[in-house]
Amino acid sequence: MQNYEDVTPHLTTALTGPLHLLEKQLLSRQTEIEAWFQNQWQKSKAPVYGSVDLRNSGFKLAPVDMNLFPAGFNNLNPAFLPMSIEAAKLAIAQFVPRAKKILLVPESHTRNLFYWDNVAALIKILNSAGYETRIGSLLPDFQAPSAITTKSGDSVIVETLARQNDHIGLQDFIPDVILLNNDLTEGIPNILQNLQQPVIPPAELGWSQRLKSGHFQYYKQVSDEFANMIDIDPWFIAPLFRHCGEIDFMNRDGEDCLTKNVDQLLKEIEKKYLEYEIESKPFIIVKADAGTYGMAVMTVRDVEEVRSLNRKQRTSMSKSKGGQPVHKVIVQEGVYTFETWGPENAVAEPVVYLWGQRVVGGFYRIHKDRGVDENLNSPGMRFEPIAFAKSCQHPAESCTPEHYQNRFYAYGVIARLSMLAAAREILG
Repeated sequence: MQNYEDVTPHLTTALTGPLHLLEKQLLSRQTEIEAWFQNQWQKSKAPVYGSVDLRNSGFKLAPVDMNLFPAGFNNLNPAFLPMSIEAAKLAIAQFVPRAKKILLVPESHTRNLFYWDNVAALIKILNSAGYETRIGSLLPDFQAPSAITTKSGDSVIVETLARQNDHIGLQDFIPDVILLNNDLTEGIPNILQNLQQPVIPPAELGWSQRLKSGHFQYYKQVSDEFANMIDIDPWFIAPLFRHCGEIDFMNRDGEDCLTKNVDQLLKEIEKKYLEYEIESKPFIIVKADAGTYGMAVMTVRDVEEVRSLNRKQRTSMSKSKGGQPVHKVIVQEGVYTFETWGPENAVAEPVVYLWGQRVVGGFYRIHKDRGVDENLNSPGMRFEPIAFAKSCQHPAESCTPEHYQNRFYAYGVIARLSMLAAAREILG
């Protein structure tokens, strides 16, 4: 098994005091924290799966995105596959206790062979968990079972979905449950509407209807409650944010809303930096209020940058995945990532994966050509697996604040807070 002390990124900043205090607080209150989570999961059932993008600035550890249709299971460490298998079985059983057959509905971008590595990893997890799993595409291209060869050389069999009355399936396969791995950015297709079979996660949580600002409003409630319980400032674990609901970057409509919110948010962040004697310069991430794949995202360090966007920047911000127009944006506090990886000191950020309420691992997203205040989810990124095998639960382990396992436990706690926010989001 790989030695994680050899591959864990290092914090290169001296501004590690508050985060070390946060880690110490999490470890010292671990029994109370785990009891709190168990109580919360009884009230709000966790989504079947999800991934959480984190940023670790040394003085702050916070989620910056939460995906309910995660791709990237192929980037998890294979040594911890049994953890995913068991967690998947428990998570699916929460929704469909007697399920035996699963129909996985993937994204429709068949040319992204890296994505199909994710599908192959999902199929392996589900089959190993005891489910008969087949792949049903929304595309009409697979009337006969067809093999797609993934980037790593694996092969998956894809078939086109068919509907009969209020059920969907394949020609000789009627599933007990539909597992969506498609974020439905372009809307919910008719074939997935008004089904009698359970669909997890619900199609209504796709990006055609869900908003990041909505999720982070729920996350604010969760983080406030949690921070009050363990006696910390919730700002250490939550990004400040605002949103603009009517904007057209090409026609410059809604520019006043964006400018005003950027200006006010920068001042709020600056006030926090002064309070905690943080010398870094505040910055903001403006991004589409719905969508994935790192599209329609920009870093703003000064309000004048918003007023002087050039045509190329406006074009980049005007459309998201699938060419969907961007009319809503979230204006989010930028969280530095002061973690670097390898001799090249490539900037790194953790992405944590969960099945239900259980953390099963994650990876570092790494980009050698991006800065500590920039979006790393862009062409040129690569991934390095991390795992959450231990969490320094016992005093005999003598974990120091710098110990890699401490940070992994902290990552898992913050990711679960985001998952809990998503659970409340689903309940509405």
